Amino acid sequence: MKDTFEREITYLRISLTDRCNLRCVYCMPPEGVKKRTRLLSLEEIWEIAREAVGLGIKKIRLTGGEPLVRRGMVSLCRELRRLPGLEELTLTTNALLLPRMAAELKGAGVDRVNVSLDTLDAEKYGRITRGGRLEEALAGIRAAREAGLTPLKLNCVLIGGFNDGEIPALASLAQEEPVEVRFIELMPMGEPPGFGPEAYLSCQAVLERLPGLERLPEDGGIAERYRQPGAAGTVGLIRPLSRCFCAQCNRIRLTADGRLKPCLHSREEIPVRGLHGEALRQQIERAIRHKPERHGALSAQLRSEAGRAMHQIGG
Repeated sequence: MKDTFEREITYLRISLTDRCNLRCVYCMPPEGVKKRTRLLSLEEIWEIAREAVGLGIKKIRLTGGEPLVRRGMVSLCRELRRLPGLEELTLTTNALLLPRMAAELKGAGVDRVNVSLDTLDAEKYGRITRGGRLEEALAGIRAAREAGLTPLKLNCVLIGGFNDGEIPALASLAQEEPVEVRFIELMPMGEPPGFGPEAYLSCQAVLERLPGLERLPEDGGIAERYRQPGAAGTVGLIRPLSRCFCAQCNRIRLTADGRLKPCLHSREEIPVRGLHGEALRQQIERAIRHKPERHGALSAQLRSEAGRAMHQIGG
């Protein structure tokens, strides 16, 4: 199904929960979720996904919070994988639970995973996640690779003054392994995380510190893709601040409490909880029609109009 700007909307991101086993500074409040959210049931999520796939959605990504903390999510993956017309089922995770879940997820039909990894320094990892252990994340990445949840994408939120000195080290993860290391500009969402203006660093910094990168042809996604000479994998740049990619956006989002967001950075939310059949389909169609041409400008001074923190939307 196309939106009013002739973009084919084929991608649905589903937040399974607003809870997480980490407290990343740019995503979660330090005390975790303050108010208990009435989450959609897994049956409700499946029904919404079924109608969305019937309208042309071909790819579903499960997010959170941390999707792996949602009880029953493996069974949900199995049921989603059976939807006729669904071509790809993926999830984004911090990887901490993958050592015991990766093989089961693969067996349930998950194709691949994206893993959040902002630093290779154990002390800084603990600081940015408020208590996480880098060795557990790396063990999860190994488990995903061994289970065949590939090709892996490693998502690094680029933060000036925190991890910009690690750009070469992070990019080197794609040298020997066929992974994509994706640098993502820090988005000013929710409550300000206490970073200064220098934290909102353009991905141009990656190109400056890796002058040997060679641009690859576009693949239809939102990331600009590059390869270092002789590398097995790639480097991706995602630039919501410095280079708007809204013209290529093909997604809508379902929040854990049952609202469709046509755009990550818009306040508009379309409720779908409790709807079935034709009424549900009409609301999904409405969300697609209401997708704006582009989001507002984002910077250290201009915050997102999303109306929620990242963990409440699902990224």
